[in-house]
Amino acid sequence: MPPTHEATTNGVGPHPEPWPDDPRLDPELLAAGDTRNVVDRFRYWSMDAIVAELDTRRHAFDVAIENWQHDLNIGSIVRSANAFLAGTVHVIGRRRWNKRGAMVTDRYQHVRYHPDVAAFLDAMREDGRPVVAIDNTPGAERIETAAIPERCVFLFGQEGPGLTDEAVAGADAHLEITQFGSTRSINASAAAAIVMHAWVVRHAVLPD
Repeated sequence: MPPTHEATTNGVGPHPEPWPDDPRLDPELLAAGDTRNVVDRFRYWSMDAIVAELDTRRHAFDVAIENWQHDLNIGSIVRSANAFLAGTVHVIGRRRWNKRGAMVTDRYQHVRYHPDVAAFLDAMREDGRPVVAIDNTPGAERIETAAIPERCVFLFGQEGPGLTDEAVAGADAHLEITQFGSTRSINASAAAAIVMHAWVVRHAVLPD
């Protein structure tokens, strides 16, 4: 059968020739097909071209997570950060993290590392970026009714122990997600997705 660029269950096949004259397109993908998990707009685009385009319209919020125990949620948080077009994901503590949950989205998402909480807080102060701690501990405001800064970084703790005392003390705001059931907390990656969407609801310009 001749090559086709019609959608398949695994993306699109080779692009019919002659190929479009577009420097953003990757010749290898045009020849072999594009099975990546990208929206249709970015089919056949090179990775560098996709990142460059995303950089022109990233949102004003960043996301940070403490990583003292090789938290398995970081990959999923990176994936959500890509979906909601966060500026940067900051990893505090260990540089190593399980990338399986990211589903390759870390290639399109800026990730920055900080050795400890103090270094992270210093970097955010230098950047003029308010730190918003997310944890359901005493003193937190409900995210459903609290003011969320347009330019900020949301800071999450590890699954189980949550944020360290140093992180909460150094934050400019402290928010929690209202819960209604019997469990004490929700999964860290789920919480991050909820918070990012809360920012989108308040500040993002929705696509047509």
